[in-house]
Amino acid sequence: MAEENNNAAEEQQAPRFVIQKIYTKDVSFESPNSPEIFRDEWRPKLDLQLGNEYKQIDENTHEIILSVTVTAKVEDKTAFLVEVKQAGIFTLTGYTTDEMGPLVGSYCPNTLFPYVREVVSDLVTKGGFPQLVLAPVNFDAMYLHQKEQAQQAAAQAKAKH
Repeated sequence: MAEENNNAAEEQQAPRFVIQKIYTKDVSFESPNSPEIFRDEWRPKLDLQLGNEYKQIDENTHEIILSVTVTAKVEDKTAFLVEVKQAGIFTLTGYTTDEMGPLVGSYCPNTLFPYVREVVSDLVTKGGFPQLVLAPVNFDAMYLHQKEQAQQAAAQAKAKH
């Protein structure tokens, strides 16, 4: 009997990562210079912006939102602008505070990225442009960079006081 109680306690404390739902929260596609842009030679300059938002829903449930903005320009004219917010609801239990940072800042966005890549590709193609497949992103490196920037900003703020 005591052994069963120990196993139940261990199961409750074991870290768990559960995807509750993945969904597109917001989508926007603009092609402000169509149809004229289709007559130009297609040599776009792409600009990709990534962002990550976090919201705690309850003690163990978290919403992570991966924001992607892609702007394609041909010379000085915007061919298209795509904005997508791909979200997920994740249950994260049994993790320490130190473990939560990489999960929220890297692992969850990495889980969402294939979905947002598909949405972007579909929107661009349906907008009449050649398929756009976003290259893989190193979310681990992005998270570490953001963490270093936050530490430097905190150190600078502390030095000023």
